[in-house]
Amino acid sequence: MRRPDRSRMGVMVVVAVQILCAVFFVANILMSVLGLAPISWQVSELIELGAAFGLLLGVIVGIVVLRRTLARSDLMESRLQRASGAFMAGLYARFDEWQLTPAERDVALFAIKGLSGAEIAALRGVSEGTVKAQSNAIYRKAGVSGRGQLLSLFLDDLMVLPTAAQSAGVVAPVVSDVPSLADGTGVSAAVAASGVPSTVAAPPSSGAA
Repeated sequence: MRRPDRSRMGVMVVVAVQILCAVFFVANILMSVLGLAPISWQVSELIELGAAFGLLLGVIVGIVVLRRTLARSDLMESRLQRASGAFMAGLYARFDEWQLTPAERDVALFAIKGLSGAEIAALRGVSEGTVKAQSNAIYRKAGVSGRGQLLSLFLDDLMVLPTAAQSAGVVAPVVSDVPSLADGTGVSAAVAASGVPSTVAAPPSSGAA
């Protein structure tokens, strides 16, 4: 279970203080309207001072929280822009590697965005047959059989892009080599690496009596 940080707890305390201050002022007004016996002026003055201090503290904390929120939003937007720029750089590097023509680059971009052949043809002002021929040329140069495999290439690039992950402050998952569990040695190696006492016996070899 995630424990709340100190800043969140501080905000909650300030909000609670502001609620108490609001309750005091509303109760004071109701007492005057209903004609109830007021409390002594000394106590009333002390409570009013505390309420005013609580409201002032709430304003200060609100400004600090707003500044932190805006700064965090700007940071996330900046990281997203850097990651997007790194992905586009990898995209154009692929196009250069495949030696696509300018027309084929446009068709490839539209295809990656999910547009159909008819939509691409309408946007480029050409026939669907031309778009189909250009798409086939793209698939041939990329070494894939269709749009699905073409998209999978860029999805793979997106998942392993070091530049995007590092510039965006994203920690890429670490994939470790896992021993094969097909035989007993794989099981033993995996258990030994984890440091957990083995409770699974390795299967006997075929040569055992």
